Amino acid sequence: MRLTLLLDMAADGFGDRILAGRRSGGMTAAELARRSHSGAALIRERAADSLVYLDVNGPAFPVALFAAARAGVPLVPLNYRLGQRQLDDLLAKHPNALAIAAPGALANFERAGRNAMTADGWLRETAADRGEAGEPADGDENPVAVVIYTSGTTSAPKGVLLRHENLVSYVLGSVEFAAADETEAALVSVPPYHIAAVANVITNLYAGRRTLVLEGFTPDQWLRTVREEAVTSAMVVPTMLARIIESAADRSVPSLRSLSYGGAPMPAALIERALREWPGVAFVNAYGLTETSSTVALLGPEDHRAALASADPAVRARLSSVGRPLPGIELEIRGPGGEVVGPGQPGRICVRGGQVSAEYAGLGRAVDDRGFFDTRDDGYLDSDGYLFISGRTDDTIIRGAENIAPAEIEDVLLRHPAVLDAVAFGVPDSEWGQRIEAAVVARPDADLDPAELRDFTLQALRSSKTPDRFWVLDALPRTETGKLLRRMVPGLVAQADSDERTAAPRP
Repeated sequence: MRLTLLLDMAADGFGDRILAGRRSGGMTAAELARRSHSGAALIRERAADSLVYLDVNGPAFPVALFAAARAGVPLVPLNYRLGQRQLDDLLAKHPNALAIAAPGALANFERAGRNAMTADGWLRETAADRGEAGEPADGDENPVAVVIYTSGTTSAPKGVLLRHENLVSYVLGSVEFAAADETEAALVSVPPYHIAAVANVITNLYAGRRTLVLEGFTPDQWLRTVREEAVTSAMVVPTMLARIIESAADRSVPSLRSLSYGGAPMPAALIERALREWPGVAFVNAYGLTETSSTVALLGPEDHRAALASADPAVRARLSSVGRPLPGIELEIRGPGGEVVGPGQPGRICVRGGQVSAEYAGLGRAVDDRGFFDTRDDGYLDSDGYLFISGRTDDTIIRGAENIAPAEIEDVLLRHPAVLDAVAFGVPDSEWGQRIEAAVVARPDADLDPAELRDFTLQALRSSKTPDRFWVLDALPRTETGKLLRRMVPGLVAQADSDERTAAPRP
């Protein structure tokens, strides 16, 4: 089953309903289907074997996704924030691609001796009637639908191959066809090269929900858009939610019924405040990876409400979990020797299911002999099957042979009323192997005393998990989707240390 079947079902079931863009001038399901045929014909005319997309999110993106699917070639959304050399390296992997690029990015293709069209040009081209595109002639029953390159924060980006069956399996396992009312609208604030952008296009389309994109996020613009477009559901990353909740603007969202979040750990104090700020909004925490076609575990609205209202510490703690696996997902926590461990015991999170791709360009599938994918995330399940994420395996701090999850320390730091953002990390130490340090960002107009912050941390954690030194920075390095760039933190700390030494009075 291909992605185009989802679009054709939508066009047949509610073809006149606007599914992409704003209420005024948006694109209907029928128009999106027509454009996908035209775009597929164009791809074939150019003899392209892929469709590269190097621009911000917008109405051209869903057309590109379904046109590529109908043509039987992959869509390759690239990170427009990458440097010239990185982009050149990625573009070299797709020499026969048809390309869509922002006006300022066209030079990247000119350097490679290739042409590209702008998003506006793509929309003009796909408005032309080229007839219905037939099935691809290659006979591949399950071709690659999308190639998403990993962020490459610690190594060269790898191309994750998401096949049609992976994405369709995700949709069918998580969304009911035509479940949305025609007045429903979803606001998306993630770039097109993130799996959440792809997932939002296909799930909202299948449900019959209009999707609109906020290309440049600001909390004030987000709040205005929710009100002006009568947005009923939205997706944010934790850093966005923090800025929205901290905003001095009008934070009323009368139309908003549900808010999903993910992409990075959500501080418990922040979600508690958001639940109280918007008591009528249903909150959903989604955990997933590019390799799993988006969400594999979900903390639903009732879970949020029950945790907030409960006096039981175990139930209350679930606000810091990512909920329970989706019905089509099998999940195991594995110990150091690969053995499956029981509730409350930490280990590596491994998943299996139809939506799990775990396939990389040139490398094949990274699954074991039982079909399980090692996410390289550490975590544990509680006695009721709620999943708690401890962090990436590579981020673990090893102090005196004790494995310490930075997330545990960060969660405590973020509960301090003067702390806006925080990261804990290990630095080499001759006695302990690593010692713990932390960098924090102060809330506006707040004073942070490192000694007082250490005492605050000690009240919640034993001394072996309390940072030996605290750094106060102006900001932490994060991607636009909220992912913390841990590898950059030591450099910022070193610069802060250098500035501090330079500013110190000389004897």
